[in-house]
This record gives sequence, C-alpha cells and structure tokens, in this order.
Amino acid sequence: MGDDFLTLAGPGEAQTRIKASVFLATAWPVATEEEARELLAAREKAMWDANHHCSAWTLRGGASRANDAGEPGGSAGAPILAAIEGAGLVDVLVIVTRWFGGTKLGVGGLVRAYGEAAALALAAAPRRVGTVAERLRVRYPYAHTAAVMRVLERAGAARVEHGYAESGNAGVVEFSVAASLQAAVRDELREATAGALAPEPLGAVVLYRNADGGSAY
Repeated sequence: MGDDFLTLAGPGEAQTRIKASVFLATAWPVATEEEARELLAAREKAMWDANHHCSAWTLRGGASRANDAGEPGGSAGAPILAAIEGAGLVDVLVIVTRWFGGTKLGVGGLVRAYGEAAALALAAAPRRVGTVAERLRVRYPYAHTAAVMRVLERAGAARVEHGYAESGNAGVVEFSVAASLQAAVRDELREATAGALAPEPLGAVVLYRNADGGSAY
C-alpha cells in the first residue's frame, strides 16, 4: 500500500572490531531531524573518549544526512546511509562510534567497516510498518449507527473511540484510516446516509503494526 513505510520499533546495537579499532553501532527510530541531532549529541557526550561519532539518518519526508565526523570524506556517513537505504527503512538514525586502534584502515576499509557495523545494528533492531493515516470524527443520529459502523469496518478503521454528543441524542465516533481511504470513507458515509453525514478531519496521524502483521497501534 502506498501509505505504508518500514521503520524500526526500537533500537538495535552491534559491535565489531577490525585491526584493534572498535566500531559500536546503534540504530534508533526517529521522527524528526531534531530528534536525530539530540540522540547524536547525547552519544557524543556519553562516549566522549571515542575518536569518531559517524552517523546518517533518513526521514519519511525525504530528508537525509550523512556525517563523516572527521573520517575521510565519504568513508563513513555514506556507507551508513547506504545500509539504511538498502534495508528499505525510513525514520531511522544510525550512529557508529569508533575507537581508533592504532592501525589505519584506508578509505576502502573504513567504508566496509562502517557499512557492516550499521547493517548489523539495523538487523538487530525490531521493525514495524507505519501507515500514513487521517484521524476523523463523525457525529451521527442513532438511526444511522449501523450504517456508520459498516463503513468503518469496511475501511479497516483503527483506534476507534465512541462517545456521545453533549445533547445526548446522537453518537460520536473518532477513528483513523489510511490516508488514501479518506475520500472513499467520505463517499461511503454520504451514500449510506443519503447525504446526511460527512466525516470531520482531525489531522494526520501514523498507525503502526508489527512488521509480521497484527493490529494497528
């Protein structure tokens, strides 16, 4: 589905050692560049004794960044970013921290080392599928209850919350559906209630489910 994207459900970590240099890679799910920068700053502060904190991130909106952090140009950030993209992931940050072991690895060796460490950290992290969705609200007379519920069921509505209008003579339901289904839900509600009802948009949301399936959350 075009609304879906693959990301991480939690962090993953891996450590490799090449010619006495230690590479510690950690992958995180992130939603914004600010969040990625905060995690990077925290890593730099916590592991101040390391020689390099190389990183890359890519976000669902298309923003991405690769940082060599003092390593030769293109030898660290680019292979980390390639590992993220190769895994088909977005909204992800990977930091690879290096403690230099005294032996230079050369650009080719660094590319392999950083790329491998990043790939291992990503492989160690749990994954989930996100769905770009819309949050909607429908107020309906009780006579239309069955029609409204059928439309929600056909649309695979998630996070359904029921309530009552202040007057007490109508129901209110809030729910989320995949963004691409919003127009169809609007049309179905109109048809099912002879034009009496239309959903009120509440804003964009993201629904998540485990990568192996399961209910949205």
